[in-house]
Amino acid sequence: MGIMDFVKGGVREMMIARPDRVKHLIVYKHPDQNVPFWSQLTVDSDECALFFKDGQYVGYLPPGRHTLQTQNIPFLNNLVNKFTGGDVFIAEIYFVKMQPIRGIPFGGPLESMEDPILYEFVTPRIFGEFSLVVTDPVRFVIGYHGQAAGAQDNDAILNWIKGLFFMSVKTVIGQICAQQGKSLLNLGGMSMEIAGRITQSAPNLDEIGVKVLQIGNFNINFSPEDQRLLREANKARGEARRGVGVAADQARAKQFELDQKFGQDARYVQHLAGNPAWNNYAAGQAMMGAGEGMAKGGGNTNVAALGAQAAIGMGMANMMHPQNFAQHPGGAPPQQPPQAAGGAQSVEARLQKLVDLKQKGLISDEDFQARKAKILEEI
Repeated sequence: MGIMDFVKGGVREMMIARPDRVKHLIVYKHPDQNVPFWSQLTVDSDECALFFKDGQYVGYLPPGRHTLQTQNIPFLNNLVNKFTGGDVFIAEIYFVKMQPIRGIPFGGPLESMEDPILYEFVTPRIFGEFSLVVTDPVRFVIGYHGQAAGAQDNDAILNWIKGLFFMSVKTVIGQICAQQGKSLLNLGGMSMEIAGRITQSAPNLDEIGVKVLQIGNFNINFSPEDQRLLREANKARGEARRGVGVAADQARAKQFELDQKFGQDARYVQHLAGNPAWNNYAAGQAMMGAGEGMAKGGGNTNVAALGAQAAIGMGMANMMHPQNFAQHPGGAPPQQPPQAAGGAQSVEARLQKLVDLKQKGLISDEDFQARKAKILEEI
């Protein structure tokens, strides 16, 4: 080995830092455990340096440039190799990133679930990124990464964490759909809420010194078959809801029409109730109906019932008189003095005689109706 080679090799041993080609790694282990005394250790602003010996954690150095000597770094006394005359430290040095690690990918199919609105079973898929930060570098190296040389790929290092995080994503998606009663088709418009809920439900990784910070861009989608199934179900649901809406509108229109007709009929009846001719007409119609019932009822017809029906007809006419409405707004008929017994018996007797003639075939139907009307007009 020439003098220049010796000088270059010695300089490399004296300058310890993370190489540029591995700046992206969360944990980088310095390959040489023999560290010369007075070496210059450079720690980048986004990392820290950990010292281990014989599997035990010894010390920590923050960002900056450090001269490795025991006067200014006391824990180095535990690393001095006395067999070399105190000129060499024996230690494993780990560089651990302390800034947030962003853009960690996650994703895949969720569990098969039933759409709470469309009642179709589909399997949503979600793909996105999340970020985390190492909160305790010692715990992360000892409890998770390990003290081996380690993989040269963050995806391999974080594989278990990504799987654990994705399990919490599955739980959150299922909870949101069940609690809010929204179709899976609406998940795309709930990105902010879903991201917040996923972050809150992120696994607790304190035991390995890591914390999930936030979820980045993510996308929820479906396979072409599931997408078609949900769209067809949503279309059918829309048609059904439109049908219900149309029926409700028609029912409201019909109810409005009935209300209008009822109001018109009420005003018409109130107007007729104040007309004397209407009173006479109502009473006459009631008694004529009673007479027809007797004629059809044959010889068993009760004449007293006819008189009662006639009296009811006259009572209805009195009830509809405007003065009675004014005095009795509740509709109760006024108390009338009893009718003279002779007048009522005379009417009943005449009507009974008329019915007898009709039943014996001595008068025609036309003659019966004419005579009955005449008797009723004389009341």
